[in-house]
Amino acid sequence: MPARAPPRRPRPPLSPPPLLLLLLALGGRPLRAEPGDGAQTWARFARPPAPEAAGLLHDTFPDGFHWAVGSAAYQTEGAWRQHGKGASVWDTFTHRPPAPPGGPPAAARPSGPAPPPATGDVASDGYHNVFRDTEGLRELGVTHYRFSISWARVLPNGSAGAPNREGLRYYRRLLERLRELGVRPVVTLHHWDLPQRLQDVYGGWAHRALADLFADYAELCFRHFGGQVKHWITIDNPYVVAWHGYATGRLAPGVRGGPRLGYLAAHNLLLAHAKVWHLYNTSFRPAQGGQVSIALSSHWIRPRRMTEHDIKDCQKSLDFVLGWFAKPIFIDGDYPDSMRNNLSSLLPDFTEAEKEFIKGTADFFALSFGPTLSFQLLEPHMKFQQLESPSLRQLLSWVDLEYNHPQIFIVENGWFVSGTTKTDDAKYMYYLKKFIMETLKAIRLDGVNVIGYTAWSLVDGFEWHRGYSIRRGLFYVDFLSQEKQLVPKSSALFYQKLIENNGFPPLPENQPLEGTFPCDFAWGAVDNNIQVDPTLSQFTDPNVYLWDVHGSKRLVKVDGAVAQQRAPQCADLAALRPPLGLLRDLHASHFHFALDWALLLPQGDPAQPNRTVLRYYRCLAGELVRANVTPVVALWQPGGPHQGLPRALAQRGAWENPRTALAFAEYARLCFQELGHLVKFWVTVSQPPTRNLTYGAGHQLLRAHALAWRLYDRRFRRAQGGRISLALQADWVEPACPLSPRDQEVAERVLEFDIGWLAEPVFGSGDYPRVMRDWLTQRNNFLLPYFTDEERRLVQGAFDFLALGHYTTILVDWEKEDPGKYNDELEVQEMTDITWLNSPGHVAVVPWGLRKVLNWLKLKYGDLPMYVLSSGIDDDELAAQDQLRVFYIQNYLNEALKAYLLDGINLRGYFVYSLSDRTAPKFGLYRYAADQFVPKPSVKHYREIIDNNGFPGPGNLGRFCPEEFITCSKCSFFHTRKSLLAFIAFLLFAFVISLSLIFYYSRKSRRNYR
Repeated sequence: MPARAPPRRPRPPLSPPPLLLLLLALGGRPLRAEPGDGAQTWARFARPPAPEAAGLLHDTFPDGFHWAVGSAAYQTEGAWRQHGKGASVWDTFTHRPPAPPGGPPAAARPSGPAPPPATGDVASDGYHNVFRDTEGLRELGVTHYRFSISWARVLPNGSAGAPNREGLRYYRRLLERLRELGVRPVVTLHHWDLPQRLQDVYGGWAHRALADLFADYAELCFRHFGGQVKHWITIDNPYVVAWHGYATGRLAPGVRGGPRLGYLAAHNLLLAHAKVWHLYNTSFRPAQGGQVSIALSSHWIRPRRMTEHDIKDCQKSLDFVLGWFAKPIFIDGDYPDSMRNNLSSLLPDFTEAEKEFIKGTADFFALSFGPTLSFQLLEPHMKFQQLESPSLRQLLSWVDLEYNHPQIFIVENGWFVSGTTKTDDAKYMYYLKKFIMETLKAIRLDGVNVIGYTAWSLVDGFEWHRGYSIRRGLFYVDFLSQEKQLVPKSSALFYQKLIENNGFPPLPENQPLEGTFPCDFAWGAVDNNIQVDPTLSQFTDPNVYLWDVHGSKRLVKVDGAVAQQRAPQCADLAALRPPLGLLRDLHASHFHFALDWALLLPQGDPAQPNRTVLRYYRCLAGELVRANVTPVVALWQPGGPHQGLPRALAQRGAWENPRTALAFAEYARLCFQELGHLVKFWVTVSQPPTRNLTYGAGHQLLRAHALAWRLYDRRFRRAQGGRISLALQADWVEPACPLSPRDQEVAERVLEFDIGWLAEPVFGSGDYPRVMRDWLTQRNNFLLPYFTDEERRLVQGAFDFLALGHYTTILVDWEKEDPGKYNDELEVQEMTDITWLNSPGHVAVVPWGLRKVLNWLKLKYGDLPMYVLSSGIDDDELAAQDQLRVFYIQNYLNEALKAYLLDGINLRGYFVYSLSDRTAPKFGLYRYAADQFVPKPSVKHYREIIDNNGFPGPGNLGRFCPEEFITCSKCSFFHTRKSLLAFIAFLLFAFVISLSLIFYYSRKSRRNYR
């Protein structure tokens, strides 16, 4: 949960709170505020939330929450000149689009016919499909539907007079259908489509007369429809209408009048809104009982640095966009001081009477947030060199503080997908999930009074300046078809389920499980890059020295005197002591490390090993055994120069060369011979990265593993009694759209290429996965080798257990949305759920993915003993606490427990990556600095789990796991000093014999004397 700010302090008019740094330091107190205190928001959210608060919040929305979906007339209705409808500025703008600002004149443009402009002439043809669209509402289960009335459809000329009966009949029919469904309307009077006649005659919103004409139009709507409408929106997004309609000309009516005209148009829009609010308040509210507001759009902005200057610029950015309209309405009837001070004479003035007239003219805060403005139509200079961010929660908090805790109705929110994306709109769906989750957190954690949420939009339509290049609908529309049927997208199914659940309620699978692992469960840590350091800690100088106490006061070497040295012992290796000490401190039962093939056999020849390195590994394994820690040894781990291969092999084709597999078998033989009496848990090849392997290299890797396994099974198993297998890299792959058959197919394809490629030949059929071979054949890729019968017999069944490394989960989609993350070979789009917790290295923390991959492996290959040989996350090197790692270990291990207890997975061990930061920066349980290892908080947490053998609850507290033997911390003293002990034993024996002889002859001499 984010830190809470301290009690309020009145904010000076022109600057953020003076106690900003104190706000940062004193986070955690309940927040109170007065109007204008929005600048506290950045301090409140400056400190990163705890991992538990950063992810998904399992909770529901308040009872009576408004679940809505929306649309706009010009975007969806079509029928642009049917049944008496007049032309709007958007009809004119799209049929005769002006040249883009700064674009070439017509004479300078390339010759040839210009492409037809995108228009809303037909769009999704909502005018002729009222029943179709309202059936979509019924499917979603929404409580409210926001739509806009086309001013030019009910008043073709824009001014009062005879209304268009067909237009009135259309909206009356829509409202009646909503009443039948029990869906309450939220009606927008003006959603950008001003009647063209008013633009031609008056110059549009640049003329003050439009306020009266807008009030006349609003009165007509209130009179005809007010009995059925309880929520009215006067104007949608006046920032866009004024700035891009009259200043930049990017949008209709396309007037490039510069900033002065843009501010004048905004001035008139505010007066028009206030006039309509007062009209409703005095003439219609007593009988109709509705509410009126204006839909204000905003972005969110975050400071580059948490300095008072940058936060002031962020406040200014919001003032220039949202505050431009919100402050006059919700605070004091006038523009923000930052605008007044920066814009000088460009900004029109309100009279005192106008300020009073505008102030308070909103019954709720109608907020619009999304890609219409954010990252699209926001002018760069209005960011004031700060950073735009799609954070709805922080914007809601700012609005709450800045405008005196209003009721907030989010009347437009969502994202977009490419215009070519059809029904599996995963990107849109996860943005929708993110925004709704942020809304829930704003309500439950921040106390913001949000009363409703509107997903945008109901159906695909015309997307303003982007035409049909993007889609924003929950329902797909084929614009080229005559029927234009609605097809629910994945986002529609998601939204429907979310409304049904009223949020994200806690589910059994989301709850932690109590229980313990089996008594012989392997609790381990990993260090893939053991640094071989043969330096001895003992004094190795054989010379004899005397202390010159009378002269130099120094040690003086005695010429010709040499002391006899004892043979060096494993305990003398200084580099072994730290990892052994860390493992004892951790209470780990197993330690997984990899041998360095290139270091051990520099020439690649087993007959010429590096004896120093070999002895070091032998000592490491021996000391681990003596410390009651089981060594888990990998023969090859990819990484380092030449991917861990001896240079000679790397230069001869590496794994592409079949001889490398034979060389690996000989290397394995050496390791079994020299280390096998100490090592009983072997891994041949550890987590080869399948995404970076060629098919030929993968084939030889499998041969190498199988040759080593068969060698051990035939020559060493009986005498050494160990186990051996290979370890797979097995991150989970989830369909981005869980209900999409095509996404499910894509996910299975990726799993077979990522995991099944190396798993199926060994643990399954003895051949590559059928999915893999069929897919490559379809694409005329014949590079995947075939196993001979001999190779199949060699590879199949070459395992004693199934080991895997698991770290994260990815989402895959078949729709091509982001070319930069699209895998052309597999025709798959990779993405992530943006609500997932992420590490500083952008690795998603998805605990349930571990349980899913374990179940997938069991389903594919049977009930095999499984070990998670490596699992971990990076942290922030500068952070004092590794909270994320604590969260990761806790939740991943709890999912492992669910797999063991609930799913019957034969899980035998779990290893945390990595033991220390020394060889794996940011991933270590222990921080390494200044030649010292310092335990991070995750050490204590992991140790407690190890000591409890899981997560015991009241029902299993009495379970007892007897230890195989008690660890003696001093036993290594005797093991490493056998020669000294033998000499002492000899002296004792000689002493006893001497005493016996003396006693014997003493008694004999006394008898002779007598």
